[in-house]
Amino acid sequence: MRGQDQQFFDTFMLVVGILIGVAVGLFFLARMIAIETQGQYVLSDPTVRAEIDKRIEPIGQVILMGSEELAAAAAAAAAGPAQVAAPLTGPQVYNQACFACHTPPGVGGAPPLGDAAAWAPRIAQGRALIDQHALNGLNAMPAKGGRVDLSDEEIIGAVDYMLEQVEN
Repeated sequence: MRGQDQQFFDTFMLVVGILIGVAVGLFFLARMIAIETQGQYVLSDPTVRAEIDKRIEPIGQVILMGSEELAAAAAAAAAGPAQVAAPLTGPQVYNQACFACHTPPGVGGAPPLGDAAAWAPRIAQGRALIDQHALNGLNAMPAKGGRVDLSDEEIIGAVDYMLEQVEN
C-alpha cells in the first residue's frame, strides 16, 4: 500500500508542478503583451502625451543680462503690482473664518452668533478688549480666528457683524 501512496504523491506533485509552470508562463506572456500594448497606447494617445508634457515642462527659465525677456520683466515690475482684491465684509469674514466656532451652540466656549446672554459679559468688558481678543486670540481661539491673511480691519468688521446680530 505504501508504494501506491508514493506513486499517487509523485503523480500529484508532477501535475501541480506543471500547473505552476503553466501559470508562471501565462503571467509572463500577459505581462509582455501588456507592456507592448500600453507602450503603443501611450505613444499614440494625444491626451496622454499632453499630460506627460504638462508634468515635465520647466517651471522657470534663465534670463540673461541684456536680453529682451529681462527688459520686458523689468517693464512689468515697473508698472506696479496687480490690483489688490477688495477687502472682505464682516459677514464674509464671519462665513470664512468665524462660523466654525461661533455658530450656535458655540464651540470651545465661543459665544454663539446672536446669543445675547453669552455676549453680555464680553460686551460689559468693553469693545476694545473684544477687538483685542479677536485680533490676538483668547483661550482656544487663535489670533484672527486662524486666518492671519486677513487684515485687522476685516477682523474688526466681523466683530461688528457678530455684535450687530446680538443687538437685533
